[in-house]
Amino acid sequence: MSFADNFKNLDPNNPGLWPLPVQAIVGAIVCAGLIFAGWNFHIKNLVAEVAKIEKKEVELKATFEAKQKKSANLNALKEQMKEMEQSFGDMLRQLPNKTEVAGLIVDISQTGLSAGLEFELFQPLPERVSEFYAELPISIRVTGDYHQFGQFVSGIATLPRIVTTHDITLTKTAGKAVAKGSKGPVAGSSKLTMSAQARTYRALEEEES
Repeated sequence: MSFADNFKNLDPNNPGLWPLPVQAIVGAIVCAGLIFAGWNFHIKNLVAEVAKIEKKEVELKATFEAKQKKSANLNALKEQMKEMEQSFGDMLRQLPNKTEVAGLIVDISQTGLSAGLEFELFQPLPERVSEFYAELPISIRVTGDYHQFGQFVSGIATLPRIVTTHDITLTKTAGKAVAKGSKGPVAGSSKLTMSAQARTYRALEEEES
């Protein structure tokens, strides 16, 4: 009997009666198929796992590069922080304490009088306390000319303590300006009224912070 004759007249419902060579070949094919299916399934799982690991690697590289950049700039950031702390400390030292505020208010008033301004209003308002300092606003209304206003604002800027001016408005007054040494008004030279808010600041005491 030839090898091909072994595959003739096989009963698919009764493989136990198949010739041994045929059973061996079919069994080998089935085993090979099962092995291939298992190997293919395992390979797919490995490919998915590798893709997952590669994605994680990309994320870790990005995190590492970001941290490396931060590390490279750390010294520069520390120096910048020192400069900011020093600048902040210098500004705090420019703020008067409670005992110096009264003298500073007098300095602001004297600066306006030295510029030749006439005060119509000089009213300190309630303090506004912030996290590191207290702000003391002062409502001011004075009369004079442009030159005197400029001298007043410049004088405030040169005070040893921090004083800022806000909400400045200028309006013409009804009267005429009188020239120095003259007994009457000077034609065409109207006085101006300036309304503004000066703000000075003081450092908080330990019990206030």
